[in-house]
Amino acid sequence: MTDIILKAENISKQYRLGLVGTGTISHDLNRWWHKIRGKEDPYLKVGERNDRSTKGASEYVWALQNIDFEVAKGEVLGIIGKNGAGKSTLLKILSKVTSPTTGEIKTRGRIASLLEVGTGFHGEMTGRENVYLNGAILGMTKREITSKIEEIIEFSGCQRYIDTPVKRYSSGMTVRLAFAVAAFLEPEILVIDEVLAVGDAEFQKKAIGKMQDISRGDGRTVLFVSHNMASVKSLCSRAIVLENGVVGFSGTTEASIDYYLKGEKNNFLQTKFGNRKGTGLVKINKVDVFGENKNVKPQSGKPLTIRFQLDNPNKVKAQDIDFDIRIDDNLDQRISWLSTRLVKKDTKNNLKYVEFIIDNLQLNNGIYTVTTHITVKNIISDWIQKAFTFEINQGDYYNNGYFVPVLQGKTLLDFKVKLH
Repeated sequence: MTDIILKAENISKQYRLGLVGTGTISHDLNRWWHKIRGKEDPYLKVGERNDRSTKGASEYVWALQNIDFEVAKGEVLGIIGKNGAGKSTLLKILSKVTSPTTGEIKTRGRIASLLEVGTGFHGEMTGRENVYLNGAILGMTKREITSKIEEIIEFSGCQRYIDTPVKRYSSGMTVRLAFAVAAFLEPEILVIDEVLAVGDAEFQKKAIGKMQDISRGDGRTVLFVSHNMASVKSLCSRAIVLENGVVGFSGTTEASIDYYLKGEKNNFLQTKFGNRKGTGLVKINKVDVFGENKNVKPQSGKPLTIRFQLDNPNKVKAQDIDFDIRIDDNLDQRISWLSTRLVKKDTKNNLKYVEFIIDNLQLNNGIYTVTTHITVKNIISDWIQKAFTFEINQGDYYNNGYFVPVLQGKTLLDFKVKLH
């Protein structure tokens, strides 16, 4: 039988919108009156789902509704979803920072939480004093903390400042020490929110390695929230996707990430030109992505065309313009870079269109994101981060009826095999 260490049963959390303490005494009295009569809270029947993008009619909102899941000992569970989906609220309930409106959390063992920068730290106390304070909160003795403190300090990389008040730490230093405390003081359940994103790349890699060690080696449980899908994929054995306060999907990490990303980018081609920088002298008006012709979606092993229509009112010549595109996969990992710098510009005409054409597409099936970058005489004219996404269908790249699983690689290479 699986050793369940944490169980969430019918967890819901309701909030009242607006200013706290304004006009709520009548609601509190109403709740109290129903309670002493043994009746259900009358406000559980009202409220709307947690969709931050729409204006609701009710003053009550369900940040979470009917959440059920179990986590086994030694498991690393990823919790993913859009901003406002309810991830942080769920972690606060699991960490007992706040209580659920309905439902129950059952746990076995101590929980250490890292929900935001400086959680549980006192700014006037030194880093060393805060280590002892946090250890005491976790129920550890002074002797137990002392036996671990040198490891904690070394891992955090804050040796020089460990006897300096935490209020003088940068946010990155605070996160480093807070994570080291949470990881090394041996809680049975470690709860980590997006806070690790504050740390630099070296520390993020170090922290993920430590979380893998404590889950696989020490058999402790980790609940991990992140928008970095590469981190979720490398660390988590399973994941749940929250959508507007409810569980939209639960399954393997790969399946959960795929579900989440397809929900975010459910069209074959989705453009988003809002996040752009530059002079605007030459800029993108429209993009088309297609396969063998304009009516065919891109497919592995087939042609791919990415066609840009430009706005060039000043009739800048093609020879003065450099156009680069960067292609990332669904984990935000860079796959390829294409540029007009790499080819001979055989036209002196006013530039209106740019087409990047690939005769034999070597990308495996999946969703890809493109960042565009246009310069005019080396000055940025139009730089759009994550300008659009497009989807590539699975294709018979090797013409033998065998499809390469995307788990085995994002790129497909032409190769030969000699058997002797």
